[in-house]
Amino acid sequence: MTLLTWNHACSVRVRAMDDQHGILMDTINELRLAMVRGSDKELIGALLKRLVEFSQMHFSSEEQLMERSGFPGLAQHRAAHRDLLEQLRNGAHLLLHGDGVQTRPLLSSLRDEFIAHIEDFDRQYGPWMNARGVS
Repeated sequence: MTLLTWNHACSVRVRAMDDQHGILMDTINELRLAMVRGSDKELIGALLKRLVEFSQMHFSSEEQLMERSGFPGLAQHRAAHRDLLEQLRNGAHLLLHGDGVQTRPLLSSLRDEFIAHIEDFDRQYGPWMNARGVS
């Protein structure tokens, strides 16, 4: 699995959200490296906890921003956030407590879901926000 790298192609054109996406990518990369290095469950658990908590905070920030600007796709976005957070929590549980879990495919799946969410959902709100003075 390759490391995630934030670049302008990932940008949603809302600085605060781009910054948070970068932090999420860094956390996923840190988790991947810890797993590749065979780090203990305590470190893996702490990184997973950080990823889940930061994802919750990020999703809440996005939703508040969308709500304040009257973004018409808010309900769909909220549902996508709930689904992604559930996948993340389930994946974290499996990584920490699952016997014989293939970590590489599971982590790759979570990574792919994260990228797909940015590309399919988050990029939709950027132009809407920009047109309302949020950059």
